[in-house]
Amino acid sequence: MHYSNFGLANTKTLLKRALQNGYAVPAFNFYNMETLDAILTAARITQSPIILAVSEAALEYMSGDILMGMIRGAKYEPGQIALHLDHGHSFEICKYAANIGFSSVMFDGSTLPLEQNISESRKIADYVHKFDISLETELGVLSGIEDENTKSETHSYTNPDIVKSFVKQTQTDSLAVAIGTSHGAYKRKSEKESLRFDILKQIADNIPKVPLVLHGASNIPQKYIKQINKFGGNIKNARGISPSQIRRAISLHITKVNVETDSRLAFTAAIRKTLSTNPSVFNPRDYLSNAKDEMVKNCIDEIQNIMGSGYKF
Repeated sequence: MHYSNFGLANTKTLLKRALQNGYAVPAFNFYNMETLDAILTAARITQSPIILAVSEAALEYMSGDILMGMIRGAKYEPGQIALHLDHGHSFEICKYAANIGFSSVMFDGSTLPLEQNISESRKIADYVHKFDISLETELGVLSGIEDENTKSETHSYTNPDIVKSFVKQTQTDSLAVAIGTSHGAYKRKSEKESLRFDILKQIADNIPKVPLVLHGASNIPQKYIKQINKFGGNIKNARGISPSQIRRAISLHITKVNVETDSRLAFTAAIRKTLSTNPSVFNPRDYLSNAKDEMVKNCIDEIQNIMGSGYKF
């Protein structure tokens, strides 16, 4: 079924507007009804455009039928929300997502040889563009672990000298770049580490009309780390990307910022606190509702204080 039947927008439309007006559209990952509702509640409150991101692993976890059933029943303004496959690793998974109602797909060929990345990206572009579905691709490799399908122990920066040719050959609608971010909760060894803004500026100068995407950009709020550890968790030395660095990246044509770990931390911190302080609780609605509320707060904070996308829809 085509995404327009669900009132969804493609990311090409959302990111073009963001590029013109100097803000970023947040891409928040979700996994179930509560995390989906948290993101959409934040979107309604802030009147922000939102990209609902679903990884291959999350798509398998929820199943396409259940996922699209939740989308059909969700509340949002037509044209405000995009549904995006995050880190698709094959033509088949991108085709599947496009066919069930996704409005945007990402093909992650970043670990492939360059020519193979180009050829596979173009193959997917030719397919999804027939249905006005957006394509995001990636150049450069982010280290860290997002889930069982997306992980790497190595890192390589995006080469600014090849981005123009890559975009032309692949016909991609947006480009994810590697400038020092990483997946997971352990993004930096010290607070002194900085993103490579020099590389980002060269990329933006070389392809000024192409929306750029920043993966692995959670800021890892320390209040959630402390709360998780206080109530039985064991997360040590977790550091994220500071809001000031993300805002600077947005000023250099980053128009989509992926946020997953922050949402996981907010959700988990609330569950741990509820179960630890109320040991008699066993109804999932009780602790899941608190977790959803905390995730709403975090999404609103990032929309308003990092992305600058509030009241842009």
